Amino acid sequence: MALQSKITVYAALVGVVALMGGIFFYGSLDNVQLEQVEIKLINVELRDVSTKDNQAKFDITFLVKNPSDKTFTVPLIEYQLYGDGILLGSGEYSTVDIAMPGRAAFFPDTEIPLKSTFILFKSEVNSEIYQDAIENRINSFSAEGSITTQSSWMTLDKEFKTGF
Repeated sequence: MALQSKITVYAALVGVVALMGGIFFYGSLDNVQLEQVEIKLINVELRDVSTKDNQAKFDITFLVKNPSDKTFTVPLIEYQLYGDGILLGSGEYSTVDIAMPGRAAFFPDTEIPLKSTFILFKSEVNSEIYQDAIENRINSFSAEGSITTQSSWMTLDKEFKTGF
């Protein structure tokens, strides 16, 4: 192989490696931006009680804030819900089946409330806490879990604890 063609091949390889390094570096900046997401549990509201199914449905509202300069979406929030410090069960907010352009976009300095339906099964908690929940006698709610943020370059999971 001629010297000129070897130099061209090596230059092309160096260019590809430099491009990949640039993409990796740019993607790592997203990681720092996505970690800044803030989430707060702001409302738990009884929607419906089914005596037939022995379950109660609650509307759970999280306020998600983007304090960073990077726009992202939230495809998933997985959480454990507690009432007066007692575990009520697990729930999730999910838009994973919706393409990224169809999800709510969290532009810089944006706060958006995201709602989830939580189902409390009478068989999964003691009868006293179930009765307190359906009669609005729970004084404080809290949630802990993980929120997934996604940009065009990266997906990040962040643990959280929040309550009121």
